[in-house]
Amino acid sequence: MQRCARGAYDGRCPPLTKPKLADILVRRDGAVGTLVFSNLEKHNAMTADMWEALPGRIGELDRDPGIRVIVLTGDGDKAFVSGADVSQFGANRSEPEAQRRYNEVVEAAYQSPARATKPVIAQIRGICFGGGLGLAAACDLRVCADDARFRMPAGRLGLGYSQAGVHRFLALVGVQSTYDLFYTARVFDAAEALRIGFVCRVAPVASLEATVRDLAGAIAENAPLTMEATKATINAWLRDPTDIHDGAAQAAIDRCNRSDDYREGVRAFAEKRKPDFARR
Repeated sequence: MQRCARGAYDGRCPPLTKPKLADILVRRDGAVGTLVFSNLEKHNAMTADMWEALPGRIGELDRDPGIRVIVLTGDGDKAFVSGADVSQFGANRSEPEAQRRYNEVVEAAYQSPARATKPVIAQIRGICFGGGLGLAAACDLRVCADDARFRMPAGRLGLGYSQAGVHRFLALVGVQSTYDLFYTARVFDAAEALRIGFVCRVAPVASLEATVRDLAGAIAENAPLTMEATKATINAWLRDPTDIHDGAAQAAIDRCNRSDDYREGVRAFAEKRKPDFARR
């Protein structure tokens, strides 16, 4: 009998297959770091372990000096994230203490894109429901394929959605659209997502990755400290629109104005050339 070498496939023996575990994969491509939500058997539903791992994965890319932009996307071609793994709700949300702990972990995951100092882009294809919609809402920018479908099904599950989560939707799409999406729990498409301001771009499926790559590349060419200051200022406004003297945002602005980024930008403008912010 023909034996197959371990780890090899010569075309005569069938390849070994193993069940794929749910995980968040990390990829790096130049200045862009990508996190891939991978749970293909459940359309990339987020397990408790995935929720818990997300802040650390984002933090890892945020601390990497070679990374300028972070992209979140789903594995395969069916879904960004289909939501939380509802099959785990019995274990994680049945008792008050377990529910409190689970909700804290999920909220920390939602907050992690905003806590990153670098721009975070959601690249969305296919299903983006529930927890996936919440994760996308937590990113700085959202780009979707024209096959994307969105839904906030909390009303069908009897869930009380967190105040912080609802506030994110209010900031993104306004009061009327937030009422509509939460009250009806209906599915909406890419065209409507663009119309209400949930996404900033819609691309054909075949060019989604290229569209996100071009957007991330354009951002990565700009001054990193200016991106950081812009994000800090916007996040401060989202927390409190009446506070125009947020200390952390002002500190980020001050770092820009005394940085090598600023000096390089001014020199490049005077010399009529493209700035090179890689040297800071």
